[in-house]
Amino acid sequence: MKPHSAKVTTATLKGLLDESLYSGVVRHFVLTTGAEPAYVERQLLECLRYLYLLSRYPERLVGLFLPVEQAIDEVWHYLILQTREYRELCEERLPGRFFIHHRSLPYEDYQQGQPNRERMLEEALRWLPLYREEFGPFDEGALPHWTMVRFLHQRMGLSLEEIAELEAEAPSSAPPDAERAC
Repeated sequence: MKPHSAKVTTATLKGLLDESLYSGVVRHFVLTTGAEPAYVERQLLECLRYLYLLSRYPERLVGLFLPVEQAIDEVWHYLILQTREYRELCEERLPGRFFIHHRSLPYEDYQQGQPNRERMLEEALRWLPLYREEFGPFDEGALPHWTMVRFLHQRMGLSLEEIAELEAEAPSSAPPDAERAC
């Protein structure tokens, strides 16, 4: 297996939010969910990774269904409600420098618009090599937050090393300011 190192560090991702917002998000979800602070911090970190990838690779990822757990989507919703800070995050701090729109779409509606199962699988797997390229391979701490990675690991029996080696086929293009469905 070839080594994969992170281009984007945890410190870089945490720096995308000012300290007050970062700690406020963590505090809010610790209080509302009862989860441990370290777990909530990981949720926030994975949300920032998700947004970073959308911003960095819009032509490959915008318009795809959310590959993370509902709790990560809830963190995203909370960030969106901090309108000024969210706009600054999208337009000034993330690499794409464009506003990432959010649009709720039930999975059943999304699934009906997909041509076939293979296409849906390809779209879900499209995230894996991009995540690895930017942040290094998925680790045990990421498993609870990324639906497809957890499925591949727990249900399909792939090791994290095998998941790190997966590649996706070339995607079709999408405009950078398209809406995101989840």
